[in-house]
Formats: sequence, C-alpha cells, structure tokens
Amino acid sequence: MELQKNNNKPTVFSGVQPSGVLHLGNYLGALTQWVEMQNQNNCIFCVVDYHAITVKQEPKELNSRILDVVKIYLAAGINPEKSVIFQQSDITAHTELAWILNCATARMADLNKMTQFKDKAGKNQESVGVGLYDYPVLMAADILLYNTDAVPVGDDQVQHVELTRTLAQRFNRDYGKVFKIPEAAVRKQGARIMGLDDPTKKMSKSASSPANYIALTDTPEVAAKKIMRAVTDSGSEIKFDQKKKPAISNLITIYSLLSDISIKELEKKYKGKGYGDFKKDLAEVVKKFLTEFQIKYNSFKDGDVKKILKDGAEKIRPIAEKTLKNVKNKLGVN
Repeated sequence: MELQKNNNKPTVFSGVQPSGVLHLGNYLGALTQWVEMQNQNNCIFCVVDYHAITVKQEPKELNSRILDVVKIYLAAGINPEKSVIFQQSDITAHTELAWILNCATARMADLNKMTQFKDKAGKNQESVGVGLYDYPVLMAADILLYNTDAVPVGDDQVQHVELTRTLAQRFNRDYGKVFKIPEAAVRKQGARIMGLDDPTKKMSKSASSPANYIALTDTPEVAAKKIMRAVTDSGSEIKFDQKKKPAISNLITIYSLLSDISIKELEKKYKGKGYGDFKKDLAEVVKKFLTEFQIKYNSFKDGDVKKILKDGAEKIRPIAEKTLKNVKNKLGVN
C-alpha cells in the first residue's frame, strides 16, 4: 500500500486501546465501519498502547493484549494490504507532537471541559495520573500527524475530535498552516451499543460486571446466556423506541447489525411475539457470529502479527516525521 502517494483518497485514522477486552460494541460501533472505509480511503489503524497506560497495566498482560487487538482487527476484516496497522509507541512523533501541542495550543480550559476524564476519574480526580487528564492532546497528535481527513469514532469521542480541530486551527493561526483539519465520522446505527445490564450506559470493557458486555473472546455459549439474561423493558412488544424502550431497542440494534436485517423487518417478524422468543433467536445469531469470528481470530500467529505491526510502522513513519519536522520549523526548534 502506497499511503498518500499516487491517489487522491481521503485519509482515515482511528485506534483502539489494548486495555480490557474488546466487545461487541467495539465491533459494531467501530470495526465494521473501518472495514467498510478501507476500500475508498487511505486507512491507518493504530493500537494506542500509550493511551492504555493512562491507567496502571500489568506489563505482560499489556504486551499480550497489543497482539490480541491486532488479531481482532484482522478477524474483523481489516486487511494489512489495504490499511496500515501499527503500534502507537513505535512512532515517537506521537508523544513529541503531544508535548508541543500541550505547550503551544492546548489550554487548561479545553481539558477541563472533557467529559470522558470526569467519567473515568470519578471522585478521584486529584489522585489519578496526569496522562488520564491530558490524553485528549495525545489523541490530537495521533490524528494530526497523518494529515487525517476523517476520524471514525463513537459519539462519546466526538468531543475529543472537536478538541483536535481546535488545537490544529490555533496552531495554523499562530504559527502558520501545517495541519489538516479533520472531521469526526460517526456511524448512525450502532455508534453506541449499550450495556446488556443497563441500557442507559454504553457497553464498556471497563464495566464492573461482565454481564454488561459480550466480549469478542467470550465462548458462544457464555454469550448466549448473557443475551438471555439481558435486561428488558416493561411490556412485551418488540418495538424500536430508544426513549421508551431502551433495552429492547439496544438488542434490536445488535440483532439488525449482526444479521443484516433491517429494524423494521425485525419489528414485523416479531409482531405478536414476546421478549423470550426474540432473545432466544438473538442468542443464536450471536453464537453464530462469535463462532465464525473466533475461527478467524485464532488463525493468526503472534509472529505474523508482530511483522504486520513492524511493516505498518515503517510505512507511516516518514509521514509522521515529515509533519513533525514542519511543526518544529514553524516553532523555530528545528
């Protein structure tokens, strides 16, 4: 893949942290969108390991999860012949640009507005690491290094892309144009898959209970049980209404995206039937999906994954270094 050479395709950048387990929400909200985008775009998909260490990690587990994330990318359909897959820490320009942005363009007022920090830190804001507070600036550096046009994200990350745009615009205004101003790309259906145990909160790999999510590495049988135990709304009608029936609407979304059956068709199919029938069929859909997905996932060897990461870093390092050099020239620190 000759990235950004001899083609006029837009550049797409996104990444996933190798912390916790990747789940159905990650797959439906992000990975399937990435797969769709790789034919029409220059796609760069990162394993953002420096973002993962904003909270304490066990080193051996982290190292293993980095490879696991790549295997999940590949099993989902990300093709290293079409897209670049790399490990964030292999490109030192990410942290170098983040520091420059911290000094030149980022403001405390910007970061104080970030709701993700408040959600993750909770009542312990005074005792968490500085990295957790500042990671939106590192995310901005990730995006801006590669002249990114579009950033596919869940709707909870749109605020960070907006910050990226603000930081880029300030730098361009104050020091001269270097950065392309990226746009957030949010998938309308499936952008926010909710927890099976609480449809008011997003499905999350950091959830306190595994009943919240279906991990992509859950056995099909375990996943089926989680579907059958998923909370439902009052009444028994299988109808999509996110305000009045958030629990069944979430399950309908999952069913629709995994089976490629429209929501309206599902409503028609289950008219007059109850939650039990619906959940039983959805459990079978999930079992079939995970069985096929895990066959692919388990087919990739660690050695092959490491080579993909190494090759990916070599492909994009020149782009990152060129951007960083331009930034340094504008600052006068070249």
